[in-house]
Amino acid sequence: MGTPQRVLAPWAVLLLALQLAGASHVIHRSLEAEAAPPSVPASIVNSLLRTGYHFQPPMNWINDPNAPMYYKGWYHLFYQYNPKGAVWGNIVWAHSVSRDLINWIALEPAIYPSIPSDQYGCWSGSATLLGNGTPAITYTGISRSDINYQVQNIAFPKNASDPLLREWVKPPELNPIAVPEAGINATQFRDPTTAWFAGRHWRMLVGGVRGTRGLAFVYRSRDFMKWTRAKHPLHSAMTGMWECPDFFPVSGAGAENGLDTSEHGVKYVLKNSLDLTRYDYYTVGSYNRSNDQYVPDDPAGDYRRLRYDYGNFYASKTFYDPAKRRRVLLGWANESDSVPDDKAKGWAGIQAIPRKIWLDPSGKQLLQWPVEEVEKLRGKPVSVGGKVVKPGEHFEVTGLATAYQADVEASFEVSSLDKAEPFDPAYDNDAQKLCGIKGADVRGGVGPFGLWVLASGDLQEKTAVFFRVFKDGYGKPKVLMCTDPTKSSLSPDLYKPTFAGFVDTDISSGKISLRSLIDRSVVESFGAGGKTCILSRVYPSIAFGTGAHLYVFNNGEADVKVSHLTAWDMKKPLMNGA
Repeated sequence: MGTPQRVLAPWAVLLLALQLAGASHVIHRSLEAEAAPPSVPASIVNSLLRTGYHFQPPMNWINDPNAPMYYKGWYHLFYQYNPKGAVWGNIVWAHSVSRDLINWIALEPAIYPSIPSDQYGCWSGSATLLGNGTPAITYTGISRSDINYQVQNIAFPKNASDPLLREWVKPPELNPIAVPEAGINATQFRDPTTAWFAGRHWRMLVGGVRGTRGLAFVYRSRDFMKWTRAKHPLHSAMTGMWECPDFFPVSGAGAENGLDTSEHGVKYVLKNSLDLTRYDYYTVGSYNRSNDQYVPDDPAGDYRRLRYDYGNFYASKTFYDPAKRRRVLLGWANESDSVPDDKAKGWAGIQAIPRKIWLDPSGKQLLQWPVEEVEKLRGKPVSVGGKVVKPGEHFEVTGLATAYQADVEASFEVSSLDKAEPFDPAYDNDAQKLCGIKGADVRGGVGPFGLWVLASGDLQEKTAVFFRVFKDGYGKPKVLMCTDPTKSSLSPDLYKPTFAGFVDTDISSGKISLRSLIDRSVVESFGAGGKTCILSRVYPSIAFGTGAHLYVFNNGEADVKVSHLTAWDMKKPLMNGA
């Protein structure tokens, strides 16, 4: 098979020429020929295992997405980046721009150590568009070398008329704008949010912790230059340090339009990245603008573990996209292999596909879906419909140019829920453990059924994305969605955890849908229209290139009908010069 086609718009060709003439910080290199996999297990150090259409630079370490925004026709993404290697360290803010959130051009680093209050590091932060339309970046700087002493800084574009925002200045008379006062742990005080305007003040949050209580500190300012900490945090809970907090309004239940951070919302979402677990959690609730207090709708919401993603997804950030009136979510996915392998590969870390998010019609949770622009990468479709998969059977979806870089949408119908297994309430808050016990190869009553992706022809290697239906103590269906990569590679040294979440959906009709974005070493899946999402990093040793296959399977006792399945091979976009 040939190298997947690149999708280059005229603007991308022009900007790429400008970029190459301007000596970007990213080292450019051509793609290696994508040959068939070897007959013996391959090393993880293989160009065919780099993602094809998920965001990443050509080399080196990346982590948190920072300050995403839309400005003068361009989407901007800054991200934590090590220009010197494939492990964390030497962090600067790398900068890429796009017209469509899919094709990306790398520019020079935007924020890097240059003033006393960030001389030892420029950590995560956010962007806010001020009343006159000018963007401002707030971020965490490390100001001391003996400890990670954290302060908050501000930067403004050197030339606001430049749509690419290539250069930023840090006014010395303003920085730092916030320092850890008495009673604040100076090593756990970071990641300012996008600010919002209410009354006569701007507000922003900074993550922190007191003892084991995670906090979202509130800072206020009249002019966006001088900031004062409010007496009380916006919200807190006994969950450990809150990294990368995010706070934004949402429209009414089921309304897909997004809101700018300063607009009034019917409800609000508070998200935090828990340092203890390395997962992102959120609650839906109400916000009182008069006293800057947030209250989750679910009194136990801080501990019920609602997550954006039940897989490898962390340090996420949202932004309001005025071009399409939507709120967009980005998140970081780390590797599942070792540091020595990362060094040998020369790269580590990707960003998830940008997701549109909105409030579910129930009002209890968010829905997430890949931004529509990713569909531009779809090639010729292959469809299957009305096919019944008997217990213990599977079939291959054939006709794709490549199954290792694909987009799959499937709708399933279960013939009967009568054989659903009883649910053990001990796993009510631990879907991942339940999935580890009842994985894809453990026969069940209703399920497991779903997809085997990045599978070898002999099924020695396969990553399963599936549903399994239980019945609770009241006889109501309880749906588990799981990604099981335990057989994703013949390599015994890889980290291959199962990931899982419950799906709050009415399956009384037996119907449920699944979408999986398959991209060489990542499987990003959306269950029941985006109610439950799971991203997993996998590194096949034989099931890549032309050795990758796609199957539908059913390991339950009830028939499962594939009412509709469409799969597309995915073209490669312009990706930061790679």
